[in-house]
Amino acid sequence: MKNFVYDIPTKVYFGENQLTGNLSNELKKYGSKVLLVYGGGSIKKIGLYEKIIAELKNSDLKLFELSGIEPNPRHTSVNEGAKICKAEDIDVILAVGGGSVIDASKFIAAGKYYDGDTWDFFTGKADIKAALPIVNILTLAATGSEMDAGGVITNLDTKEKLGRIDSHLQPKVAFLDPTNTYTVSRYQTACGSADILSHIIETYFAREPGLFMLDTVMEGLMKTVIKYTPIALSQSNNYEARANLMWTSSWAINGFVRADKPHAWSCHPLEHELSAFYDITHGLGLAILTPRWMKYVLNEKTVDKFYQFGVNVFDIDKRESKTNVANQAIKLLEEFLYNDLGLTDNLTKLNISDEYFDTMAERIGTLNRFVDLNKNDIINIYKMCL
Repeated sequence: MKNFVYDIPTKVYFGENQLTGNLSNELKKYGSKVLLVYGGGSIKKIGLYEKIIAELKNSDLKLFELSGIEPNPRHTSVNEGAKICKAEDIDVILAVGGGSVIDASKFIAAGKYYDGDTWDFFTGKADIKAALPIVNILTLAATGSEMDAGGVITNLDTKEKLGRIDSHLQPKVAFLDPTNTYTVSRYQTACGSADILSHIIETYFAREPGLFMLDTVMEGLMKTVIKYTPIALSQSNNYEARANLMWTSSWAINGFVRADKPHAWSCHPLEHELSAFYDITHGLGLAILTPRWMKYVLNEKTVDKFYQFGVNVFDIDKRESKTNVANQAIKLLEEFLYNDLGLTDNLTKLNISDEYFDTMAERIGTLNRFVDLNKNDIINIYKMCL
């Protein structure tokens, strides 16, 4: 068991109608010039944009806008946002959307105080020494970016998708209203839930044992995703289901469950390469990769953790052999991802071949994780996904 420091300074307003009277007051704490960052315009279709404008109308806040943030946010969009922040001397960023918008906003916030290309933050050329405060309004339960200090950005020029964590990027305030996720499509809801589940699995499957208490929390979080995602898919405006998924999204990756398991992850590096080369939805890539990774790393040394996973998450009879429980658990996970969620179960269906597998594995290098993986191991896992 490791020592740790836990500090999550994000203030959360959870539930319906929390914007009223609170959004403008929170923004005013940081200044008067606000950059509103959002994606393709869905916030206008669901009426959220109008609510925000109405809430800020009678305040002393001056609003600037940056729209069009991509699903796998580009470093070019981050650079554009940083340019606006410098030109208009922005005081605070209001990120409205899913994880992509919030991720982009984090590095826009840091870019305000850096004169070069913000991609330098990801290549080791520049440190993040300061960042504008960020307030976010979440519209998709998935990445957990609303309550953590990390983000992932894509560079299409170099076909790279890289992440960065820095305490300066921690959002100050998050507005989490489950009703803002009612209109999220079945596909994006499913991908978001696969992403949430992956965040927990990546931490749960650790080489070293950690706190029993945190393992049980993670098991509860995984059971929550498995229980409520099918309900959200069949009843898009089911508040209980959407609320449970939204809060699970935040707690899956805000540092709490991995407090004494700060190990690096296995499936995310593999998926980032897939997204970098093929621009696929992050959650979908994880849904395809995770069961194959599980099958590849299951052995006599790792079976105990899979047994625990099967018994405590999928309620498999603990009297069965550990190997049988482990294999059943992986099969049930596949059934959840591909049948219950309806996600594509292989890369071939996405017109992805093994053309770049060698290059992708070379860039990843060796992964010293739950099970050590070398270049050949990574290629083999990719091939299992075809």
